[in-house]
Parts: sequence; C-alpha cells; structure tokens
Amino acid sequence: MITSLSSTPPVISILYPQDWEDFELLDSGNGQKLERYGNYQFIRPAPQAVWKPALEEKFWQTSQGIFQPTGQESGGVWKFNQPLRENPWKMSYKGLKFQAFAGGSRHMGVFPEQAVHWDWIKDNLAQNKKPVHVLNLFGYTGLATLSAASAGAQVTHVDASKKSISLARSNQELSKLEKSPIRWIVDDAIKFLRREVRRGNRYEGIILDPPKFGRGPKGEVWEFFELFSVLMQECINVLSTNPLFIVVTAYAIQASSLSLYYALENALKNLGGQISAGELALKEKSAGRLLSLAIYARWKS
Repeated sequence: MITSLSSTPPVISILYPQDWEDFELLDSGNGQKLERYGNYQFIRPAPQAVWKPALEEKFWQTSQGIFQPTGQESGGVWKFNQPLRENPWKMSYKGLKFQAFAGGSRHMGVFPEQAVHWDWIKDNLAQNKKPVHVLNLFGYTGLATLSAASAGAQVTHVDASKKSISLARSNQELSKLEKSPIRWIVDDAIKFLRREVRRGNRYEGIILDPPKFGRGPKGEVWEFFELFSVLMQECINVLSTNPLFIVVTAYAIQASSLSLYYALENALKNLGGQISAGELALKEKSAGRLLSLAIYARWKS
C-alpha cells in the first residue's frame, strides 16, 4: 500500500513474492527455515521463526544441507547430509537466469524475497519511454541490476566485492544480457557517489541494499547507523532532474521500516511523489505463514 508524503502516519505493508517456480519456503520454525533452491533443499537459520514447524521432522531430514552458524555475522559452516551434484547450480525467475550456491556463508547467491522489488523496478521502467539510468549500490550478484537492464535501462552496478561482481557478470551471461549497457564497478559506495557528483553523472533510478556492517575494497568501514544518512544525501546529489524511483532494503538492523520511510521522506521532501514502506517476507508452502526477512522503503515520482 502506498501513502503520500504528508503528516499522515505511514501505512506499513508486507510484501512477498508469489511467482517463483525455482524457489519455495517449504516450512519454518524453531529458529530455522527449510527452503528449496532449484532441486536442492536446505536448512538455514531464521531466528525470527519463534513458532513450531508445521511439517514433521522427517520432511526436514530430507534436506541436502544445513548451515550451522557461529557467533560471527553470517559466519558458520555447511554440513551436507547428501553430496550436491553441482555447486553452483542454475536457477531462473521470469526470464532471468542466475547461479545459486552453498558457499562460505549462509547466503545462497540470491535473496528470493527481493523478487517483489525486481518486478516493481521493471514496472516503473516500463512506464517511461525515455532513456533511464539506474544506479545499483551494494549490488551483490546483480539480480536487481539485470531486472532493470532487461527493461531497457542503462545500469551502473557497484559493489565492494570483486567476487560478487564476477558472479553478477556470470549471471548477465546466463540471462543473455551481454549486450545490455551495464557498468560493473568495484568501489566503496560513498566514495563512488562523490566522484559521480564531480563527474556530473546523474541517475533516474537508485537501488540501495546496504549491509549492517561491511568494508570497502580498500578497507573503508561501512556501519549502517553511522553512515546511512550520509549515503542518502549523496544519493540525492546524483539524482537527475526527472527522477523515477528509489528503493532501499535493509537486513539485520535494529530498526523498523519506519526508519527507512522517514529517511526517504526527509531526503525527498522537495520532490513530492509517493513513498511505501514495510517488510519483505516469504510465504510458507506448509502453513501459509509469512516469514519476515527485511525492511524496505520505496519512493516513486
């Protein structure tokens, strides 16, 4: 649900994808989630799942692997009950093709709940007939980038990890978008934005998925609560005179979607438009419960 920029209290919505074929949240509970990625099933931590699983234990025992966390952020090890025939393996979503994998962290190369953003980005771009430049910061393995590119946008994809950029470029090839105008850049997000201001480059759309904590390619420290307001101001500095959208997603931070809503409202108060905010979730196949995974806020002109 969307609410206009005003003094009216924001309406908080829960969004979850409904069009996946290669992914399912099969069940959740006892601090874990049972998921299907392509032909494989995995168990990963989900501390927010404080209820009991809906499926019997025997269904959980058929998983190929379980991620056992340690005390570090996203740290832990995979324990495989059955060997994977391939790792990575290919998956798809509405024409996009990409690699999923069970690697050195709990992440699988794709955040399925963000499919609602990919669809929203494509819908916004489809309504605009002029050339659109989109900036994707903290772009990870590039599914949002490829969604925008498949809708005709010229995309600049920035991430601090060379490995993530390499995976994103592989996904570009799998999706047969090699000829799409995408710039792949390894850089610190804020430093990149400041250089773009000096270069005079501007964007109609901005996608942000900043982590709770991270480091740039030269050791630059990113801490969400210290630098998010700085990041937002630098993003405003690179918006074109005819901006279309901004979308922000945040994981594992001690804040609600209200924080993102008011951050966008404050940064964009002179632009009008509409803001929506809420939670990104996945719907269980087992009992239909919604497992909340992230908070978001979106603005469109």
